[in-house]
Amino acid sequence: MDTLVTTEWLSQHLDDPDLVLLDCTVCTIPEDDGSFHNVSGRPDYDVGHIPNAGFADLKGHLSDNTSPIEFAVPTPEQFCAAMGALGVSDDSRVVLYDTNYTAWAARVWWMLRWVGFDRAAILDGGLGAWAAEARPLSIEPVTRPVKQLTPTPRPELIADRDEVFAGIDDDAVCLIDTLPEEFYRGEMTIYARPGHIPGAVNIDGLKLLDKTGRFRSDDELAAMHNGDRNARTITYCGGGIVASSNAFIMTRLGFSNVAVYTASLQEWASDPTNPMVVDTPK
Repeated sequence: MDTLVTTEWLSQHLDDPDLVLLDCTVCTIPEDDGSFHNVSGRPDYDVGHIPNAGFADLKGHLSDNTSPIEFAVPTPEQFCAAMGALGVSDDSRVVLYDTNYTAWAARVWWMLRWVGFDRAAILDGGLGAWAAEARPLSIEPVTRPVKQLTPTPRPELIADRDEVFAGIDDDAVCLIDTLPEEFYRGEMTIYARPGHIPGAVNIDGLKLLDKTGRFRSDDELAAMHNGDRNARTITYCGGGIVASSNAFIMTRLGFSNVAVYTASLQEWASDPTNPMVVDTPK
């Protein structure tokens, strides 16, 4: 199984006994002041999801909700227990999707890779692509028997604040800000301070998708990510969600040393000792 599968492939394999299909949707609700808050996508799942899909809740058991950082990464053991409760075992194949941006599915994909699980894929285009082809939907909730997923962590796949801080003055490290350009430049922000981490380049994670919501061609994606494929590369955004999409694509393109700064600007911008750059208009 490739790490990116089509609706046609999924339709053909939907009933495979080792396949665990998971809807990873989180819904972003805008506020009048320009901010937003995120809520579980479970209500959307309940009114229509791909048949045989369970629901993986990033606002619930897949995050450490005792942390002040939204979507904070739990321990590998906690994450594996949560995935095991969804029916994922060491021998499973997992396909992940969401209803918007694919970034939520990419975050779960990245965490699965972080705990040492490599048998996961993302549905290209997510639920939108499935529904656009008039494929069947279900309102029946899906639960599976609890399985055992064994953690074999790869800690190098998640970067923390200290590694990012050290990377600012390290020419061997590439920092990638995956927020839209106006956020990168500091013209807009929804975090404690505007701007970007010094030395970071901007590759907007939302631009990885075409107008249909599918990922752009490999050639287009490679042109967007044209850095050293062997260099230590750290992606970040606001909460490590869109940054996971870039990390997913970079891994597919052959980048060998990619990490996601999962706490991202939620953590970084809130601490005034962490430097940030605002671009001066030309």
